[in-house]
Amino acid sequence: MQGLGAYMIIDHHLLLMGITLFFGLIMAGAVGANDVANAMGTSVGANVLTLRQAVVIAGIFEALGALLASGQVSQTLSHGIIDVTQFVSMPGLLVLGMIAALIAAGGWLVIATVFGWPVSTTHAIVGALIGFAAVCIGVEHVHWNVVVHIVLSWVLTPAIAALGAYLLFISVQKGILSAVKPYRAVLRYMPIYIFLVGMVVIWVTLSQGLKPIGLNFNLKSTFLISVTLSVLFSCIGLYWMKRILGKAQLDLETTLVNFKVLEQAFGVLAVFTACAMAFAHGSNDTANAIGPMATVYHLLAKGGQLHDAIHLPFGLVILGAVGVVLGLAIYGYRVIATVGERITELTPSRGFAAQLSTATTVVVCSGLGLPVSTTQILIGALLGVGLARGIASINLRVVKSILISWVITLPMSAILSIAAYYVLLWSFKSIDLSAHLF
Repeated sequence: MQGLGAYMIIDHHLLLMGITLFFGLIMAGAVGANDVANAMGTSVGANVLTLRQAVVIAGIFEALGALLASGQVSQTLSHGIIDVTQFVSMPGLLVLGMIAALIAAGGWLVIATVFGWPVSTTHAIVGALIGFAAVCIGVEHVHWNVVVHIVLSWVLTPAIAALGAYLLFISVQKGILSAVKPYRAVLRYMPIYIFLVGMVVIWVTLSQGLKPIGLNFNLKSTFLISVTLSVLFSCIGLYWMKRILGKAQLDLETTLVNFKVLEQAFGVLAVFTACAMAFAHGSNDTANAIGPMATVYHLLAKGGQLHDAIHLPFGLVILGAVGVVLGLAIYGYRVIATVGERITELTPSRGFAAQLSTATTVVVCSGLGLPVSTTQILIGALLGVGLARGIASINLRVVKSILISWVITLPMSAILSIAAYYVLLWSFKSIDLSAHLF
């Protein structure tokens, strides 16, 4: 260990860990309050789930996603955005920087949630990390190649999700809603949709997400387990839909359409995709709180020594999952209203198309270790569904306000992070205050 930063870590490690856990929990809660609406907003807006049901379902699957599949993204955020080797002789500054990032990102998300703005938690934490690094070690030590990839994903993934949702809804319209025998078409095509989303979620979880807890599956095992479970989910969905049609006493061969019953059947699919979306969100966005906490924990546990690999303690993953669920339950309803009701009119079939496209995009990006904006991806998917019905079906004024909030988030988080960093520097006077300039 070198430098006064290392001594600060030894002298104040309990206090620093306590501060980190406190603001990490606030950050996780803010993620839950603001971003989990992306997983459940479409289902609530389409009247498939009540708000209470959405909170329970999101709580279960958000926690599973965080516990089983957040390791890759946490590593990117904790060790990939900035050049941490610059802190070998001053690890205390890295600790303070990560705490400042949690304070800034969490604070901005709380403000946004109070006003009902659906902003990107990924924007917030990445902006906060860049802000502290710029004043601490200089912008040249930000890994701009990683940042560029992330920023490109913020542009490309909404477009991909929009295209996917557009094509999915068109396939629903042509394959089921406009079919000659719509009820027969429901039983034919819906299990396929369920199988596809099941394959995506399960495959990425087995191949990438379970590595942090020591479980590794080869390609053959991953394929067999994914196919088996996806077929099982498809069978459950088919049974559920048959019950819905049976209770309505409908003739599967009829050419007459009862759209209310058809949308009920899509409600089954919307619930399944809501679960997948919550899992996808938990796997990707919980890392926004876990990543900085993992870095601080690593430095405190190692007495300030930096190593190439940062261990992700399971306890921090649990803390992140708990924070996300609490945030959703306490304050998530504000953003759910914006996402589910104000952008475009939703039905279960439209909500399904948006959710399936969003879940697929987010889970694949999570498996690749790429932090993406769930908010942007879902808004892109909702726009895709809206465009399938015509531009007039989209509330462009609401979309404009959302876009402005996205633009503001990154610089605001960077500014708040810089301010928090200097306050922390002043508070811990045992650090050589000039060290951050070198």
